[in-house]
Amino acid sequence: WSSDVCSSDLARGAKVLGGGTNSNFRAGVSPTPLVIDRGEGAYLIDVDGNRHVDYYCAMGPIILGHNPPAVIEAAKRQLDKGIIFASQVEAEFEAGELVQKLVPCAERVRFAGSGTEVVQAAFRLARAATGRNIIVKFEGHYHGWLDNVLLSVGPTAEAGGPADAPNLVPGSPGMDPLAAKSVNVLPWNNLEKLKERLAKRDVAAVIMEPAMCNTSAIRPKDGYLEGVRQVCTETGTILIFDEVITGFRVSAGGAQKVLGVTPDLCTFGKAIANGFPVAAIAGRADLMDMMVPGKVVHGGTYNGHPVNMAATVAVLKELQKGDVYKKIEKQGKRLMDGIGTILRDHQVPNRVQGFAGIFHVALGTSDPITDYRDSLKADKARYVKLTAA
Repeated sequence: WSSDVCSSDLARGAKVLGGGTNSNFRAGVSPTPLVIDRGEGAYLIDVDGNRHVDYYCAMGPIILGHNPPAVIEAAKRQLDKGIIFASQVEAEFEAGELVQKLVPCAERVRFAGSGTEVVQAAFRLARAATGRNIIVKFEGHYHGWLDNVLLSVGPTAEAGGPADAPNLVPGSPGMDPLAAKSVNVLPWNNLEKLKERLAKRDVAAVIMEPAMCNTSAIRPKDGYLEGVRQVCTETGTILIFDEVITGFRVSAGGAQKVLGVTPDLCTFGKAIANGFPVAAIAGRADLMDMMVPGKVVHGGTYNGHPVNMAATVAVLKELQKGDVYKKIEKQGKRLMDGIGTILRDHQVPNRVQGFAGIFHVALGTSDPITDYRDSLKADKARYVKLTAA
């Protein structure tokens, strides 16, 4: 591909945008420089006219392709009615009913704009319900970029300290150290360590990706989620699944449906609206119904935005049919098997693991990856070189 036009556009962006982009997470996406003109189905066309297969799926949201007719038409119809009203629209109720129907934990639902936002709403509900303050998260799990949770997401082994008692490692300069005082970090897939911590009965909530898709697409060990569910129930701790990545991608009911464990609260984003800025928090009615005037505050001018809700309804109606997941399972498994075979044929040690719709390719190791420290064994420099080839 030619980078002349892309380089020019990126230079233009560097003069306007802080750091040249509107999200740090886009800056390192390979190949770069890359500026996109449009999307067509599974493809992206850059401003030079080059056509790319979008294996990133726009970092997760795109599950129906870049321009699914039913979703685009639903958004257009709502735009003809108006943009935003500071009131309710029927599409909010219909979208909520669809989430209730599809997701095991969803006795109640609330919509917002981003995964980061709904994670914070879940923390607030858990603290209000339990009267406790501490949140337990796991090394390698990502739950948004705010100061009280951007902790131990991708530390080096040296910074992380002992594998069975990880250090609390801030993810950015400028973070408020006081925000981290109410957070404990543990190794994931280690039930005994969690039982030991929750025995003190001072933890408000445990938050985790039910499958660790932010790092190496790691599935939980047999019995792990069931054990977490049991110990949270026994100690009065709220169990939160962050399904911003897995929700509506591994199945219409999320990873909780596939893995058979129901949390108290759950957060969604990305694939729920195929790229429209929609997130959701769902869970037990007694917890969710605390979000009323005079109790737990949760606000947002753009929550339940009419155009986004119309798109969400169209997406969820399509996903509930099930045909999308049959196609993902078939094509995703073929891709996983094919990548693994090619790498083995070229004597490249590798580990391809995860779900058909979200999988990870590790180079330099063929050992199972069961937690964050295992993921550090992979040759990341070689992986970057592969993706930028």
